[in-house]
Amino acid sequence: MTPRSICLHGPESSGKSTMMPRLAQHFGGVPSVAEFGRTYCEAFGTDLTMADLVEIGKGHDAKTRSALAERHYPVILDTDPLMTAVWADMMFGRRDPWFATWTNTADLYLLFDIDLPWVEDGTRMFGSARDRRRFFDLSRAILEERGVPWALVSGEGSVRYLNALRAIEQLTR
Repeated sequence: MTPRSICLHGPESSGKSTMMPRLAQHFGGVPSVAEFGRTYCEAFGTDLTMADLVEIGKGHDAKTRSALAERHYPVILDTDPLMTAVWADMMFGRRDPWFATWTNTADLYLLFDIDLPWVEDGTRMFGSARDRRRFFDLSRAILEERGVPWALVSGEGSVRYLNALRAIEQLTR
């Protein structure tokens, strides 16, 4: 069974944005939704407030809904509002109530491991080993909290890609 949506989930610099076009191509050029938070930060800077995070979540949700309306599945998502909620946890130690009311979760999630080197790109904030571990743990915790189907993806290069494909296959059986 083909899922309607597959969300790439995990901390900064874990390979989500690199994986998104590869998976979209693998599934025949399906729609994909780029990380809205990156676009927002590139336009408005990284000095974010909780209100900014809610706007990022809402913006990403709107783009996802638009892609899903094309009915060409699976739509590949480079994060979603669950990841934005984790950003709220990392930055403020709390979440705006909007995140608890958001229900448009993906059909399955691929949690990307922190086994790749962290790369500074001008929008990333949490590069220390301690921060990366905390970010990863919070990323996993929200998936468990929401009870969504998910799998861990690790490895480098083509191994990571093949592991992502295997995870999708296992989650859709």
